[in-house]
Amino acid sequence: MNNVLNILLIEDDAIEVMKLNRAISSLNLNHNIIEAHNGEDALIFLEQKNNLPDIILLDLNMPKINGIEFLTILKNNDVLRYVPTIVLTTSSNQKDLLECYKIGIAGYVLKPLKYDEYVLKIESLLKYWSMNELIRV
Repeated sequence: MNNVLNILLIEDDAIEVMKLNRAISSLNLNHNIIEAHNGEDALIFLEQKNNLPDIILLDLNMPKINGIEFLTILKNNDVLRYVPTIVLTTSSNQKDLLECYKIGIAGYVLKPLKYDEYVLKIESLLKYWSMNELIRV
């Protein structure tokens, strides 16, 4: 991989957070994971604007501010709208998929049930984004 990524993971499920960290560790990747347990916490972190992430991995089903509400706020901000946001979710609901793309996501990835498949998806996702030229705000 070319670049070490600063990744903001917005996920309320502690098991999912552990699973992502475990996958990254098992792949021997050196990406930096910043954790936010809901959209509200993520917005507080992003408002600081002194250390914006390279990409955001976003769950849709969260308390306080759900993923779609978070995306709407993010994409209406003149600075934050350029941070690539990838939805990482269990929701295969076509309405959610369409709404997310309308708002302006960079990708929509379904979490597979099998851990090995999950690791392969995460590896592909992070390889792709580590090769991209990203905007450094």
